[in-house]
Amino acid sequence: YKNSLPVEDVSELPQQNLSGEKEMQLPEKYVNSMKELLADEFDSYMESFNEKRLYGLRVNTAKISVEDFIKICPFHIERIPWIPNGFYYSENDKPAKHPYYFAGLYYLQEPSAMTPAYVLPVNKGDKVLDLCAAPGGKSTELGAKLSGTGLLVSNDISASRAKALVKNIEVFGIGNVVITCEYPEKLAAKFPEFFDKILVDAPCSGEGMFRKDNKLIKSWEQEGPEFYSPIQRGILNSAAAMLKEGGYILYSTCTFSKMENEDNIRDFLDRHSDFELVKIFDYEGFVRAYGMNEAVRLFPHHLKGEGHFVALLHKKGTLSENLKCNGLKTLKLPDEITDFIKELSCDIDTDSIRIINDKVYIMPPMIDNLNGIRTLRTGLLFGELKTKRFEPSHALSHFLRPQHAVSVCRLDPEDPQVLDYLKGNTVRGDAGLSGWTLVCTGEYPLGWGKAVSGVVKNHYPKGLRIQG
Repeated sequence: YKNSLPVEDVSELPQQNLSGEKEMQLPEKYVNSMKELLADEFDSYMESFNEKRLYGLRVNTAKISVEDFIKICPFHIERIPWIPNGFYYSENDKPAKHPYYFAGLYYLQEPSAMTPAYVLPVNKGDKVLDLCAAPGGKSTELGAKLSGTGLLVSNDISASRAKALVKNIEVFGIGNVVITCEYPEKLAAKFPEFFDKILVDAPCSGEGMFRKDNKLIKSWEQEGPEFYSPIQRGILNSAAAMLKEGGYILYSTCTFSKMENEDNIRDFLDRHSDFELVKIFDYEGFVRAYGMNEAVRLFPHHLKGEGHFVALLHKKGTLSENLKCNGLKTLKLPDEITDFIKELSCDIDTDSIRIINDKVYIMPPMIDNLNGIRTLRTGLLFGELKTKRFEPSHALSHFLRPQHAVSVCRLDPEDPQVLDYLKGNTVRGDAGLSGWTLVCTGEYPLGWGKAVSGVVKNHYPKGLRIQG
């Protein structure tokens, strides 16, 4: 299943101001379809191609409250009206280069793209599936909403894109997660009626992103709505098979085609009489879907965001209680691991620890086994056993808080040593620092170091280090 946005996030796409001459490059077939769709609003839609791009960030509420983020935010930000933890930021700011980005305090995301994960009604303790998850913009929000409870399964068929998913999940400090790389129908065979909530942000023709990336126009000409619609229907059918009674599916696309949106939902409801649409909340910038008052469309000439379609489906019935079911047996752990755990001032479920090829994991609850399923990560990567020693993982550093570690090196965000650390250099802290040390910018962890008398040797992963 090809994804129409082969980059980490739509907020990172280069700006393409499709004014004047560029507008004429839109395919005639597409222009005609939009004229038919929008009627009197067509000219307003075309004028939106001349507007400047919008930049958005979404606060990681699992690490910091929105109120506290506003207090420390170094950028000029403006609230996104329909997303409680979403903000526009100025094109002159560079939040991807700020220490808070590396600490996982926010995710850079196109404003409209924040809508699906917000609308899906995730509660603490839920078993949640993000079926088309890479690069992780929506999974990170779902994980934050779970707040360390329940289970998040994030899946993407593309192994290369799923690597970005792993990185983003780790930096957000999400441990109750399984990251898979499978076809939806294979997951459906493994997890019948298993999940409480499922997000299907389906691969699509990308019409809603044309004004931001004109490369998608060529892709649309090669593989348009006719190509994607049957794929989307298949994904929805797989999602339905994995949903428990009383559960919810959120279906979204970043395209305008009725074939990929309303037509797919109508076809789904015709095939699944046990499902019903749920009305999405009102916002002045939302447009109700065509002949489908419960679902909404987001148009760039109606709000400050790109094009999206969002529909919420409910499987009739009552949700049953989730039970912890992995049934792991207590194992005797090596002294290197137990000695490290003694240095932490937080509860670690040692019964859930498993060692696989010297890598140490805290396994997630509520899942029995994943035999036959391609997985990139199962639970929280706690660390790795080396010769006569244990080395904690980068994922663990983001999972912890400063109060959980014995040795903590706190660096002010404006301290030049923060950049030194992110580049892989040694930093200096208080003279009393020793052993495994949690390096933080303020109160927010960046990664590990190994300290001797206040000198902190760098253990920031080489693949994540800033170059230059």
